[in-house]
Amino acid sequence: MQPQIHSGNQSPISGLHCLNSWKVSSPVALIIFNRPHVTERVFAEIARARPSQLLVVADGPRPDKRGEDRKCAATREIIERVDWDCIVLKNYSEINLGCKMRVSSGIDWVFEQVPEAIILEDDCVPHPTFFRFCDTLLDYYRESDRVGMISGNNFLAPQSGCQDSYYFSRYNHIWGWASWRRAWQLYDRNMADWPDYKHSGQIRKIFPSLHERLFWTGKFDKTWRGQIDTWDYQWSFALWKAGLLTALPCFNLVSNIGFGEDATHTIRRSTLENLKTHAMEFPLVHPEKIMTDDGADRITYRRALNQPFYRKLATRLFKMLAP
Repeated sequence: MQPQIHSGNQSPISGLHCLNSWKVSSPVALIIFNRPHVTERVFAEIARARPSQLLVVADGPRPDKRGEDRKCAATREIIERVDWDCIVLKNYSEINLGCKMRVSSGIDWVFEQVPEAIILEDDCVPHPTFFRFCDTLLDYYRESDRVGMISGNNFLAPQSGCQDSYYFSRYNHIWGWASWRRAWQLYDRNMADWPDYKHSGQIRKIFPSLHERLFWTGKFDKTWRGQIDTWDYQWSFALWKAGLLTALPCFNLVSNIGFGEDATHTIRRSTLENLKTHAMEFPLVHPEKIMTDDGADRITYRRALNQPFYRKLATRLFKMLAP
């Protein structure tokens, strides 16, 4: 999977670009697979931002999925539409590695090439101001030992009620995000330290709530045992173990349009799909302190994360109490 490098041509800016869009200065990474219809929409927003570096990670087709090779090829063809001055780096797998290995190895590769990047998956459509938001905070917190990630997601109301442009959270939403090599180097896809960390009781400091501890302990146990083919729970663990926070915008800046039968994980319908996005205003108003907004995190947990837990708990109780 050697990267392929080429420069875009010098043709005039296409209709995808608008005059008032932000020309992003940070490298942009795009993770794609087999869905050209959603990839086109994400690519259109990247094209408006005109990054000078675009890094593309692609998984290969599954051998038991008829016609998926054509879908993967059609998705990769979209990348050939780059028509602005841009270095395109490609890391394409010809075999299917699966979500855990392909995404994590792809991001490994991204941070081998560049020290920081904005990362989008094929179904996460960003508002144009998302790129400037990430650009600004990548620079602002580049040397920070408290901030590990920037997210474009806000799963609260249209605005979270904070008076600054963003707030700090323990939750690292990954539907459009940015980070630095310094943070990603903490990542371990196998979560080798999880058993020791679990038994140390340190997770109590992160989640005083028993419900939250049970929720995340269950997720991390399954991930560590290899029962979940994913990469993002490991990223949460790496950040939490290191005591790093995520900057979340007070407005939602990225919409996930990929829920449905052709998705890998987001198959079931959700209240989080196709969320509206809002324009971020600049210059940003920065919080005075780097500290978790516990109130916002509690609401996020109840609205966005805890619903499956309660449904499973209710089902188990019903079975236990049933005659």
